[in-house]
Amino acid sequence: MSEAETAERKRVWKTPPNVPLCAEADIADPGSRSFVLQIGEAFFHGFVVRKDRQVAGYVDRCPHAGHPLALELDRYLTPDGTLILCGWHGAVFEPLTGLCTGGPCAGGRLTPWPVQASGGIIRTA
Repeated sequence: MSEAETAERKRVWKTPPNVPLCAEADIADPGSRSFVLQIGEAFFHGFVVRKDRQVAGYVDRCPHAGHPLALELDRYLTPDGTLILCGWHGAVFEPLTGLCTGGPCAGGRLTPWPVQASGGIIRTA
């Protein structure tokens, strides 16, 4: 393998505003979807949750251990759709606030990623 193939991808933790992500209807209510955006030479990893006709975005990083939350692509919610679940350690978070209500980081929060839905399109804010 070349050095470029083994080098870790650079990460960024913010995105520019007004980047279209998807149609609002592309995410079930309740539902979630992951996004990876290339910003220059680095990459942003985030996810959007849709619940009760509202959307919220978060950096895809558990506050407990720093891992991405989902074990499967786009599977951030508990089976009943009521909470965000960290598949690695079982922490659960309120979908629209990011507050951890149980697990190893109880009382902590997910890092918000500003997004908004307007005209049927979800964009970065």
